[in-house]
Amino acid sequence: MNDTHPTVAVAELMRILIDEEGMEWDEAWQVTTHCVAYTNHTIMAEALEKWPIDIFQRILPRVYQIVEEINRRFVLDIQARFPGDEEKVRSMAILYDGQVRMANLAICAGFSVNGVARLHTEILKNESLKDFYEMFPEKFNNKTNGITQRRFLAHGNPLLADFVTKYCGKGWETDLTKTIKLVEKAEDPKVQKAFMDIKRENKKRLAKYIKEHNGIDVNIDSIFDVQVKRLHEYKRQLMNILHVMYLYNQLKENPDMEFTPRTFIFGAKAAAGYRNAKMTIKLINNVAEVINNDASIGNKLKVVFIEDYKVSNAEIIFAAADVSEQISTASKEASGTGNMKFMLNGALTIGTMDGANVEMFEEVGGDNMFIFGMSADEVIAHERNHDYHPMDIYNHDRDINRVLNQLIDGTYSYGDHELFRCLYNALLNDKPGNPADRYFILADFRAYAKAQMDISEFYNEKEAWAKSAILNVAHVGKFSSDRTIQEYVDDIWHLDKIKVNNTGMF
Repeated sequence: MNDTHPTVAVAELMRILIDEEGMEWDEAWQVTTHCVAYTNHTIMAEALEKWPIDIFQRILPRVYQIVEEINRRFVLDIQARFPGDEEKVRSMAILYDGQVRMANLAICAGFSVNGVARLHTEILKNESLKDFYEMFPEKFNNKTNGITQRRFLAHGNPLLADFVTKYCGKGWETDLTKTIKLVEKAEDPKVQKAFMDIKRENKKRLAKYIKEHNGIDVNIDSIFDVQVKRLHEYKRQLMNILHVMYLYNQLKENPDMEFTPRTFIFGAKAAAGYRNAKMTIKLINNVAEVINNDASIGNKLKVVFIEDYKVSNAEIIFAAADVSEQISTASKEASGTGNMKFMLNGALTIGTMDGANVEMFEEVGGDNMFIFGMSADEVIAHERNHDYHPMDIYNHDRDINRVLNQLIDGTYSYGDHELFRCLYNALLNDKPGNPADRYFILADFRAYAKAQMDISEFYNEKEAWAKSAILNVAHVGKFSSDRTIQEYVDDIWHLDKIKVNNTGMF
């Protein structure tokens, strides 16, 4: 069960086995619980599906009856395991407070429960699903996500694919660990030049796409700094664009300052009813309009929002990126796969120690990534202790104060002081059950700005940058979906391989 969306399959299989196959409950439950396993893809509680009981019951009356019986028996099991602990029942019951909680059903019935990065799985075990882990420790395991090199290198970046074949030989298409051979070439000036020439050609390709679709001329010699992913507050696209505003303020105050040219590229889609996400997209585009039309900064800074982000334009974007923005609030990103796609294409990551970034760090080393910000443990501690006060930062940091005030002074909203008020309020104004800056943007802002400054300096060390970029490609082998799927096969599905002959027939 891939996240909570298909969890109704548990009750539907029970219905088929009991009503159509004539099984008794215990036999049907034995079959069902050996058929279903659950992969959790998010730590965010709001993304774990919950259905109002009245809607569920009206649409699926017989299935709901079965869910009721599953829940009745499960609650008895909880009470037997934890006598008198009603908090455990509240936390783990499938039916509670007028809702059908699909994740709870998936864990109750599934013979396996896995997260999609090691840190994510540990947070599930110790925080989000702690009670379930205490009851079913044998069910929990980790399967770190992966990506397919056949799509995001062979197809999306043919120039780099030929480069990898030249120095690593054939076979990386089905065994990505072969890219490790690039380690011995990473300091070779000729190899570095060949790699950077490929990157430049890919930047030309993306620049052409941007000109055709956005009407913006971008400098291919600038750093292509890219954040493309679903728009969610925890992914902190807002921190990225606030930092762009901060850089613009610096350039306006001192146009002659030493500044490595930057092109900040965004791509994202937001849920239709997600106001702050939609307003962040609006802010990015409004900031882009102001900055891109300001001749006084000498073409040193550009901002692009690529519309209709999808796989086909993602291939062009990943291939051209110099910097990969993986800046989620630590403890919030389950894994990420964009981070792996950028790594595969030789971009350097600026990121928090979150999701699969942690494992990428272990593979390629801290010298070849730019890590900043609070750890997952620090974030969780602040959330538990309620001791984070972003207004203190706003009141004592002149630059942050100025940037946030620009959200409500009309600088980027044609004089409309209220357009971005919701973003300003989200950062500074506490509400019951919804604390200010719940994703710690202001807490991490200075560390983020420092890491960005380090990137600018390092980018000017051309040989060192090329070496790090090559080493990212060299160490990406772990993050192939081939490895991930094999782990599911071996540890969860227990499938046998089927050999296919040359005619394509089994």
